[in-house]
Amino acid sequence: MAGRVDGKVALITGAARSQGRSHAVRLAEEGADIIAVDLCRDVETVPYSGPTTDDFAETVRQVEALDRRIVTAQADVRDFGALKPAVDDGVAQLGRLDIVSANAGILSFGPLTELPEDTWQTMIDTNLTSVWHTAKAAIPHLIEGGRGGSIVITSSIAGLQGMPGIGHYVTAKHGVVGLMRTLALELGEHNIRVNTVHPTQVDTDMVRHEDMYRMFRPDLDSPTHDDFAEASQATHVLPTPWAESIDISNALLFLASDEARYITGVTLPVDAGALTK
Repeated sequence: MAGRVDGKVALITGAARSQGRSHAVRLAEEGADIIAVDLCRDVETVPYSGPTTDDFAETVRQVEALDRRIVTAQADVRDFGALKPAVDDGVAQLGRLDIVSANAGILSFGPLTELPEDTWQTMIDTNLTSVWHTAKAAIPHLIEGGRGGSIVITSSIAGLQGMPGIGHYVTAKHGVVGLMRTLALELGEHNIRVNTVHPTQVDTDMVRHEDMYRMFRPDLDSPTHDDFAEASQATHVLPTPWAESIDISNALLFLASDEARYITGVTLPVDAGALTK
């Protein structure tokens, strides 16, 4: 069924690559115009490279190839003073706002008892506080539009269970669940729905690096992507080592569409059964 979000405008943070790009393209395929925000540089304390302006340009190319409009802004979601005008400008150019994908996020590693202060703070600022910033910037536009709307926050299976070695990430991803549930209560009278999606491992730059491989295979001196795949597969019920970005995008599309018009306040796993093990 084409056109499931036809004529709507979606704000997506972390849109330059990986899940964020996939979300932008999937929503554009179904008729949405896009406000895309990304930092487009490395983040301190993170062990893998951040997206580039070339990555962001590729997101633009793919959305425009679908004959949809896209407005971009390089902004740090940790900085509300930078994020709010980026959102305001996007809404001014595209005329409305209906869907919010609070997708921007990072991953780093370390036991909680040894974690440096700046690693903890960067995680909380990026994966929790920035989600509040995104909602705070977007909600006035959703309410003013008078058409309701959908906010979808990217959490993780780590937002529903504990995991050693990434306690700061677990804390932030649990935190956005509480934020989601409170926003769902506060915004329901405006017909604005708020939900979280909880991916398992997704085959993106966030997991394609040695620190992630070591987390899953601490028994090996130099674990490879194949070693990680084998260990990741063992965490799932279904026969796959990871989800693809499109799997998360399809869940987001459902929650953003009218098919989910009475779904709010839910935590939706896309986890190949990981949370049942």
